[in-house]
Amino acid sequence: MKKHFFNFLPLLTRSQRKGILSLMLLVFILQFCLFFFNQRKRNDVDDPATAMEWNLLQQEIDSLKQIETEARKFVITPFNPNFITDYKGYHLQMTTMEIDRLHAYRKTGKFINSVQEFQDITKVSDEWLSVYAAYFKFPDWVTAKNANRNFKDDSALLVIKDFNSATAEDFKLIKGIGDGYAQRIINERKRMGGFVHMDQVAFIWNLPPEVIHSLQKYFIVKKPPVIHKININTASKQEISKIPYINHELSRNILIYRSKKSEPLTIEDLEKINGFPLDKLKIIALYLDF
Repeated sequence: MKKHFFNFLPLLTRSQRKGILSLMLLVFILQFCLFFFNQRKRNDVDDPATAMEWNLLQQEIDSLKQIETEARKFVITPFNPNFITDYKGYHLQMTTMEIDRLHAYRKTGKFINSVQEFQDITKVSDEWLSVYAAYFKFPDWVTAKNANRNFKDDSALLVIKDFNSATAEDFKLIKGIGDGYAQRIINERKRMGGFVHMDQVAFIWNLPPEVIHSLQKYFIVKKPPVIHKININTASKQEISKIPYINHELSRNILIYRSKKSEPLTIEDLEKINGFPLDKLKIIALYLDF
């Protein structure tokens, strides 16, 4: 066979013979390099110093992985306890029964407005509250209302009246309300088409906390306006922007968030939307269908 091969070489041109010889030489060099590399690798593995170096490197890699794992651990930031999910409750070390009690209460459409109320409903321990209650963040109107529970009102009102039918003179009987505040309340009531809940007075611009407290004490919503609820999962941007406290930018954010969800929006989803006013969630929910 060798004879036939070398007999064939004279038939090739000089450049072709050089090419074949160069190719054979290259193959030989590559085979030698591969053999040398494998031999060196085996020697390195058997070398105690090299093995120790590899072990130290592996320990450093493991340490970096541990640091990354620690960084990914659940971080507690201020939150509204009304919207604790199963996932969040698990990381807050709540029991399944405590989480279920919270969810059952929320399904009734009611909201928890204090730490004590949260404990009464969920039955969490005093030890649990001592750790996590500091992270509770209730809406501003709840905080203001709780802060003013002991406010002594010297107003001259003797009877509780319907907020939606009260006149400017009725409002001016409240201590601290003059012509300006009275007209501002009426203008806001007209713009809203009537109030559906007395908590809405907390959102009237620049009313002092003590005035808000007195209004909520001496007025009630006896005849709320008829609400034509809007389905948040099917409404257009124009329809959503007509909901009280929702502007065009927020309605756009709702549509963007809705388009990314494979399932219908729930009330819990609203707090995750960029720019959503959490302090007004309770009121806005009254105008919505899901």
